[in-house]
Amino acid sequence: MPAPLSRDPEVLLVGRVEVLLKRSASRRTLGLQVRNGVASAHAPLRMSRELILGFLEAKRDWLEKHVRQQQAQQPVVREWREGDLVPFLGGTLTVRLIHASRAERRGDELYVPASDTALHLKKWSRKAVLQPFTDIVQEYAAQLGASGRLGRVAVSDTRTRWGSCTAQGDIRLHWALSRAPLEVLHYVALHEAAHLLELNHSPRYWAHVKRLMPGHAAQRRWLKEHGHTLLG
Repeated sequence: MPAPLSRDPEVLLVGRVEVLLKRSASRRTLGLQVRNGVASAHAPLRMSRELILGFLEAKRDWLEKHVRQQQAQQPVVREWREGDLVPFLGGTLTVRLIHASRAERRGDELYVPASDTALHLKKWSRKAVLQPFTDIVQEYAAQLGASGRLGRVAVSDTRTRWGSCTAQGDIRLHWALSRAPLEVLHYVALHEAAHLLELNHSPRYWAHVKRLMPGHAAQRRWLKEHGHTLLG
């Protein structure tokens, strides 16, 4: 039976996984992807539903594995409570809940508005980390002999990248790295600073990283396995 000509997405159940089926008149092949824990199939407009279901059924184990892994890595936004400890630049700050409009640090205590605590903590962190991040990046740029190529250092808030370096030498680091072990933060800063010399991931690039941080592989591995825990 020919497929319906509607272009509205359809949800198919494959084992325990819901797959969003998207059809397109310009599509010539059947494709499958899992992104942010959501599975989607992309099919030609007139491909039969039976053919699509057969393809997805053959991929059932792959689908369930990747959906489960990605969903487990989705950040869980938490509400912070009185007395909680917030990791910050290798140390910890104690949360104190107050009736106010913004967060404020006083010594080793962080006074946070009692509602929307995660949002206020993020706003405070983005401002508080700019100078420390800048200092770390500048230090690595100097050690690499690339200070003259460094542009502006900024703080980012993207779900897809921990850091970036542009061709103009502007470097951005994610605010949540302030909650990572200090050596992980330093690795990302060095990773981006090394791009001032090589805007790629060639052997020459990795040689610069390894020269200043021989054990960088352990930090890369930590970020891959635990990075999602920093965003809550």
